Amino acid sequence: MMTIAHHDASISQRGLSFHVSRFTTSRGNRPDDAKLARVKLAGKIAIVTGTSPNIGGGIAQGLAGEGATVVCVDVVPENAEQCAGWIRRRGGNALGIVCDVTDEAEVENLVTRVRDTYGGVDVLVNNAGILGGASVLEMPLERWNRQLAVNLTGTFLCTKHVARLMVERGRRGSIIVIVSTAGHQGQAGNIGYCTSKSGLLNFTRAAAMDLARHGIRVNSLTPTATDTEEGIERAVDWGRARPEARGRLLDFKTMVPMGQLPSPRHYARGAVFLASDDAEMITGFDLRVDAGAIAKYWPWIPGTGGG
Repeated sequence: MMTIAHHDASISQRGLSFHVSRFTTSRGNRPDDAKLARVKLAGKIAIVTGTSPNIGGGIAQGLAGEGATVVCVDVVPENAEQCAGWIRRRGGNALGIVCDVTDEAEVENLVTRVRDTYGGVDVLVNNAGILGGASVLEMPLERWNRQLAVNLTGTFLCTKHVARLMVERGRRGSIIVIVSTAGHQGQAGNIGYCTSKSGLLNFTRAAAMDLARHGIRVNSLTPTATDTEEGIERAVDWGRARPEARGRLLDFKTMVPMGQLPSPRHYARGAVFLASDDAEMITGFDLRVDAGAIAKYWPWIPGTGGG
């Protein structure tokens, strides 16, 4: 009987060496095994906003690993350029662009530059966001406005102008909105972040309805508290000094049913799926890559038996 095993492997595709997932069989490597490791996003142009070494950088590299040309966008020049540079050094195609996603003129200029450089856009990942916050009693209005402007309005502006280009060029694209488990649940001391991320969930559904007739799919992806090691190693790969390890107030790893926290590469795999033709009939959907955090019955502590 033939057995099928799933494992990770590094393959080289058109000079790119990235970490990808593929299937092999117990019959060994046959000439047609490479077909099982197909590159899902070959020829696609993707924009990723918020490309720090953590989630956004991981998603950008994951899309590049599946053959996409990636435009790395960040308000911090080092994040945009270093993310794009890492991809290019490995034989991929990438462009770093500095943009404040809350400024409509800058977003329009971003989309125009991508159009003029590559001809259009197939994938948009709205990841730019501001973490952290304060309680409803303590949140300054200026901080509230800035957090909602980046997290919510920035996503609206990027979606609006990229979708217009997709419609103009007749591209049946994919738009992905990065949310958070904090958008599904109330968290004390985080009023702005929770509110903005919750708003993105229904923004995704409404935008999906607006754009369905154009063949443009809009979905969200929900991360949770993320393992920090991969982001640290990515920062070092980008040429940065290794940051000092910082503790967390809560032991998130013991709170999720799967017993370990996701890493950016796990979110990247979800984004690749949503961006690819594998998800051609999926829109208005939230893909939770959260190790079971949201599904968990609230008083249950994993590892202690039943609730």
